[in-house]
Amino acid sequence: MSMLNTLGVPKLDLHFFRECLEHINYLYASVAFKLIYFISVLALTIKQHRIIKNVTRKLLTKSSFHWVALTFLALLNGCAMGPDFKKPEAPRATSYSPQPLQQDTAVTPGQSGELQKYNTSVSIPFDWWTMFHSPQINSLIQRAFKANPSIQSAQAALRRMQQNVIAQEGFFYPTLGANYSPSRNKLAGNNGGNALGLQGNGRSIQTGFNPAGPIFVEPTYYNYHVAQLTVGYVPDVFGGNRRQVESLQAQLNAQHFQLEATYITLASNVVAAALQEASLRSQIAVMQKIINFYNENLEIMRKQLKLGYIAELDVAFQESLKAQAEQALIPMKKQLEQTRDLIRALAGNLPNEDVPEKFELASLHLPQELPLSLPSQLVEQRPDIRAAQEQLHSASAEVGVAIASRLPQFAITGAIGGMASTPNWMFQTGGPFFSLLGSISKTLFDGGTLKAKERAAREHLVQASADYRNVVITAFQNVADTLHAIQSDADFLKAAVRSEQALKVNAEITRKQYKLGYVSYQIVVIAEQSHQQSLINLIQAQTNRFGDAAALYQALGGGWWNRSDVTSKN
Repeated sequence: MSMLNTLGVPKLDLHFFRECLEHINYLYASVAFKLIYFISVLALTIKQHRIIKNVTRKLLTKSSFHWVALTFLALLNGCAMGPDFKKPEAPRATSYSPQPLQQDTAVTPGQSGELQKYNTSVSIPFDWWTMFHSPQINSLIQRAFKANPSIQSAQAALRRMQQNVIAQEGFFYPTLGANYSPSRNKLAGNNGGNALGLQGNGRSIQTGFNPAGPIFVEPTYYNYHVAQLTVGYVPDVFGGNRRQVESLQAQLNAQHFQLEATYITLASNVVAAALQEASLRSQIAVMQKIINFYNENLEIMRKQLKLGYIAELDVAFQESLKAQAEQALIPMKKQLEQTRDLIRALAGNLPNEDVPEKFELASLHLPQELPLSLPSQLVEQRPDIRAAQEQLHSASAEVGVAIASRLPQFAITGAIGGMASTPNWMFQTGGPFFSLLGSISKTLFDGGTLKAKERAAREHLVQASADYRNVVITAFQNVADTLHAIQSDADFLKAAVRSEQALKVNAEITRKQYKLGYVSYQIVVIAEQSHQQSLINLIQAQTNRFGDAAALYQALGGGWWNRSDVTSKN
């Protein structure tokens, strides 16, 4: 302000100006109104300060100012077009199956045969995998969270959406710009005059000529400086920008739930891969025992062949059994190596970068208390349902954006500055200038483009609503399938244990009968094969129980709302 006074600008009444801004703050006026009002008062005061001051004082009294400001703010804020989003109601289902759910599972002696019960009041922890009491699984999941690219990609997508929201919110505020344009100009000669124009100080820019010769105006060189401060503001009268921000904010929320789903999916995949490795190692161990059994018998039979006790056909039969067992072992080893490759990839490693963790079924603990959320809670816990809900919210807001784009658009621009041939005269006498412009624009004909976009937005809303219902139905089916699997696999394990025990006894009796000469060797082989196959089935049944528990934690949402690390807080 002191610089303007030194340049000859009349002194403003700061108390009056501050009082006006306080009134505006009292009514929660926008930043745009303050800046535009400031430019208007500053520009008009340069020549007509006293008149504007007196008139404004009369208009901005305690009684009348509120009505003027409220009317202006109503124009700026307007209303938001389109439907207001309403959160879909939770399904009224009270159970995950038509029949009452069995509250506990079958009990089986041995590995993973513990009784499991459901608890509807227990909270689902985010680190649910610790229920298996496996330090190897715990360390591998933590390393996967830090190094897996899918987590990093989801985090970057979330940050990108945050910046998109911030960028769109910027349209609520005015744009403020400054421009300074110095120029060096040449005016061609022979223009028939010697006065090109007036400077800010009133002196004319003279051209040169030759008084001794014919009349000829020489070219003229001069400088010109223009500096200005500009303000532009687009009032969100019909709420188009507000709906756009609402849509982007919903997409941001959806991306947040996508990140949570990525965490849950990654943890579930690591657990599934670890269980697969543990199961394959146990199956390979059983198959190796079968091969060792065949090798031992083959050595005995070759000795018996030399002594003439058995025929060569019996030895050939034993060799074929050994070859079949070795052939069955190869796919298991291949699957184990592929599972190890998967574990390395989940940990963010290349195939040549091994992980130290090895997994065995014997080191795992089966959780005996399982969470079971009510159907009404599931829609709040599943990140895929929450993401679909936010996509529905975004589609609803886009309808308002499309409607607002068909209505008149308002704009306010202002500028204040100075111009002269020398910088020191830009803000003196005739150098300063200002402008204040308001505009209203409306598309009269566009070939039906905007109308078609509105219809497309409404159809997108219908599509998003159907997608949401589909996600909810799929989520409920996922939980129901998992609950059925828990019960069925517990029963299957019980049957597998009984089968293994019976076949084990049968194999022992058959071996005794063979030694006494009551049965042929082929009968012994069949009994041993049946027993070894029952062991493999038992291992798979034990693995399924661990997998079912992990699947239930994932189906119920994975406890993402209990994650307390820095990423979740951000």
